[in-house]
Amino acid sequence: MPGTSCKNCPLRKRSMFLPFTEEELAFMETFKTGELKVDPRTTILLEGSNSPQLYTVLDGMGTRYTTLENGKRQVINFLFPGDFAGLQAGIMGEMKHSVEASTHMTLCVFRRDDLWEVFRRYPERAYDLTWIGAVEEHFLGETIASLGQRDATQRIAWALVRIYERLKAAGLEKDGFVPLPFRQQDLADALGLSLVHTNKTLKALRDIGLAQWSEGQLELLKVEDLASLAMIDLERPQARPLM
Repeated sequence: MPGTSCKNCPLRKRSMFLPFTEEELAFMETFKTGELKVDPRTTILLEGSNSPQLYTVLDGMGTRYTTLENGKRQVINFLFPGDFAGLQAGIMGEMKHSVEASTHMTLCVFRRDDLWEVFRRYPERAYDLTWIGAVEEHFLGETIASLGQRDATQRIAWALVRIYERLKAAGLEKDGFVPLPFRQQDLADALGLSLVHTNKTLKALRDIGLAQWSEGQLELLKVEDLASLAMIDLERPQARPLM
């Protein structure tokens, strides 16, 4: 099934995403081959695989992770609506991490072989892919700084602020809440913490009135204080490309 037309894409209505030209929109209609709907815990891309497809998250959320030789999992980051997945296999020949659905997800599907047509015909779109890669690199750098220089409370404060900012910019905030359907174990795996330590720290942040995460909803009660605790500045929402 072709699914949602690019012209009627609900993500394009959100202010955080840069607009398409009419020519780019017409190309995206041909670039997109359909939509994939998956259930929670479905593996979308597998580490070591050579997927022929690329994806944009239309709806739902997921995780990027890598598996170590001892079987432990390291969550790299989370996937939100508008995020692009599979570029790594398109450039490097195979995935260096896996992608799993955390919720029911709908993904726009693109042919990987057509990626080079983007570079040939639409250099602005190719630049957008470079921008996406650069932003992911920046985020990973910030993650490494958190793992190396922030204590457990600061790490969790940093993660909650950055996630909240991203989801709010995507128009998913309602009455002060954003959806956060991940498990505490996912957050622990992303931040290099034990589940017990993560649970205790989240409870402590709730008890002092800074943040509350329960039943798949996140509320930051004092976002500026939480950002100060995390030793970060609140960032102004930045318009980003949508593939």
